[in-house]
Amino acid sequence: QRSQQLKHSAWLAPAPCRLNSGLPMNIGVLFVPQQEAWVVERMGKFHRILEPGLNFLIPLLDRIRYVQSLKEIVINVPEQSAVTLDNVTLQIDGVLYLRVMDPYKASYGVEDPEYAVTQLAQTTMRSELGKLSLDRVFRERESLNANIVDAINQASDCWGIRCLRYEIKDIHVPPRVKESMQMQVEAERRKRATVLESEGTRESAINVAEGQKQAQILASEAEKAEQINKAAGREANAMLVKARAKAEAIQLLAAALAQQHGSAAASLSVAEQYVSAFSKLAKDSNTLLLPANTGDVTNMVAQALGIYTALSKPQAVKAQDEMPPACEDPQPPATEVLKAEQAGSS
Repeated sequence: QRSQQLKHSAWLAPAPCRLNSGLPMNIGVLFVPQQEAWVVERMGKFHRILEPGLNFLIPLLDRIRYVQSLKEIVINVPEQSAVTLDNVTLQIDGVLYLRVMDPYKASYGVEDPEYAVTQLAQTTMRSELGKLSLDRVFRERESLNANIVDAINQASDCWGIRCLRYEIKDIHVPPRVKESMQMQVEAERRKRATVLESEGTRESAINVAEGQKQAQILASEAEKAEQINKAAGREANAMLVKARAKAEAIQLLAAALAQQHGSAAASLSVAEQYVSAFSKLAKDSNTLLLPANTGDVTNMVAQALGIYTALSKPQAVKAQDEMPPACEDPQPPATEVLKAEQAGSS
């Protein structure tokens, strides 16, 4: 209907012009403004496009047929309904930014370029929304805009118009869908809060366990270091002192035994220790294990002296080999030693 109206009113307004109230008249000398292109026809046929600045035309023969603006044009895309992939009806509108790249094609390629591009944007928007679900529509608005721009540029290339960008202004959803979306958002937030709280509890428990573990490790290491220091310090020194004292006692004992009548003194000491140990029997327990000849003190002392003599014999032989004969000291007979020990024990 719009094209028919334009055809019927062609004798009144033969040249449609955008952004201007009327076409300029040909007076021979014309000044074309910057960022505008004037399409000139000579005797009804396309002649040339006037460049910005000073131009000369022939009156009556040349006629300015179209005036095209080369600036970026903003067009509001009316609100329309579209159905998504999950059968949700949306009310969506947008803004279209385009520019005339070829004034000749924009003038003779299509009757109304802006109207054609607007209708193409609406149909492309409906087809692109039908490929996406409701959740993806809100997440992929940038990709949706880019797809609409590509589709418009493929179709408007023959019209001499290039779409620079397309932006979706508002997306209106039905009230029930909006309520369900709000409930979904609240549930998602509660879920995130619960997850964050559980993660915080877990991290707290892990930190407490790690702290206790580190405390136990440090305490054990401290105790170990203390025992090492104690063993290396006081106990080691005590052991060294005891060892030195024992070594000195052994040296003194060896020196005493090497002197005259040392064996008799050793026999007397053994007899005294035997009597002392025998006197302590049956004090701590009722069960005793005694040798068969317990009452024979002389025999026990003789056995002890025999053991001592067997152990000290190699050392005595070695000492006799090293000492000169004049230094030898005669040993008392064993019978005299036994008699002296029996007298002392009695």
